[in-house]
Amino acid sequence: MENNIRVRFAPSPTGGLHLGGVRTALFNYLFAKKNHGKFILRIEDTDQTRFVAGAEEYIVDCLNWCGLAPDESPQTPGAFGPYRQSERKESYKQYAEQLVASGHAYYAFDTTEELNAKRNEQPNFLYGQKTRMQMRNSLTLTSNEVDDLLTQQTPYVVRIKMPENETVSFLDMIRGLVSFDTNLVDDKVLLKADGMPTYHLAVVVDDKAMEISHAFRGEEWLPSAPIHLLLWKYLGWEAEMPKWAHLPLILKPDGNGKLSKRDGDRLGFPVYAMTWSDPKTGDLTKGFKELGFMPEAFVNLLAMLGWNDGSDTEIFTLNELIESFSIERISKAGAKFDFEKAKWYNHEWIKNTSAAGLKNDVSAVLAKENITVENKSLLLTVIDLVKDRCNLLGDFGPQSSYFFTNPEAYDIASVKPKWSAEKASFFKEFSQNITPNLNAQQMEGEFKDLAETRGFKPGELMLPFRIMLVGGKFGPGVFDIAVLLGATTVKNRIDLAITAFNA
Repeated sequence: MENNIRVRFAPSPTGGLHLGGVRTALFNYLFAKKNHGKFILRIEDTDQTRFVAGAEEYIVDCLNWCGLAPDESPQTPGAFGPYRQSERKESYKQYAEQLVASGHAYYAFDTTEELNAKRNEQPNFLYGQKTRMQMRNSLTLTSNEVDDLLTQQTPYVVRIKMPENETVSFLDMIRGLVSFDTNLVDDKVLLKADGMPTYHLAVVVDDKAMEISHAFRGEEWLPSAPIHLLLWKYLGWEAEMPKWAHLPLILKPDGNGKLSKRDGDRLGFPVYAMTWSDPKTGDLTKGFKELGFMPEAFVNLLAMLGWNDGSDTEIFTLNELIESFSIERISKAGAKFDFEKAKWYNHEWIKNTSAAGLKNDVSAVLAKENITVENKSLLLTVIDLVKDRCNLLGDFGPQSSYFFTNPEAYDIASVKPKWSAEKASFFKEFSQNITPNLNAQQMEGEFKDLAETRGFKPGELMLPFRIMLVGGKFGPGVFDIAVLLGATTVKNRIDLAITAFNA
């Protein structure tokens, strides 16, 4: 692979970070690290009307949570800054002027009212080859008229002058040869009236200035490719243009089309990496982190949306992903998002993570239920006992809280129909016979012996015993639970439950 690999993730600070955006960052990161290159975060904040306070910090937090720390960013600047487009504003106008001077772009003085009138007149109006000569721009005005308008500081935009009857082609690293008919592309705005560039001009100027070698972005940007290819050519930088890779879309699970926040709301799962709080509306949109996903699992599942290493392996650490990653294994087709599969990844990561590795997360989950565990050794034992039953980190709450506090309620409906005075008597006697230091096997033996003596089948007593200790029909082996709780706690819970069952 070539030297000086430099890739960039360039989000706009306009709100929550969609999982598709995180996957774009991930593929950039994996490619950079695989090839000993640099991963750069550039904030594309040229559209000041859509800028949202706090969004940049949120993006940085998301990347850090995922373990995708940039080598260069606004927070960790390198030699190619500044890393916010708004701070590079002065660098763009000269290139817009250069394009006008060379005849590849032009000034457009049309007012909003004039443009709206034209749109009303032509419902599918596009400002381009067929309409540009009907408009008020430097192609239809005399040079003196243009000079006068510029001298009077009349608002204008700069538009690219798309050529007619040309085919623009490039070699996409994922899709192969991609070609465009320039007659189907309109004259996009390059420089806005406020002096800020649009994405089209900024992305080219910045990629050149930052010496970006490879550009990964979502396939929704493919229609913009001919504009960018021509700008690289018109500015005389064609030889330095990065290699392009347009990533497949992440699709909604129940149909075609790109997965959106609306789909997540409709189907009951997040599409943002972390919870986003909109400062304008106060709306909270839940993220994968807050739902209880481990960052390792989130990164793992994203990598598998549109990529695989050619084997049946599905569980990868970040280092293993770096080692295995290749562009050739990225699919051209979109990948449907499956939330059940996403939870499976998280379950596998929880299951395969040590109790010590889960301790802080589980402690935080229990703290939300006002449970503080002083006995750290007990906590580690409990985590190992219940982690196979947890899909999300939050599942450790119901799956382990009963080890540290009495059940708040009992699933009495599951016990009541077959509850009897004889069963209550059995449990009272069993409670009195429990001695400290019994292991699970010994306690189970005593339980079954007493059941036989009393004329019960052990199976009909196991469910009431579990509900006495746990509150419901869940948890690991009931005698494992009892041994960890200890004789005194088990006796106390049996007494409390009998009272509840008899009520």
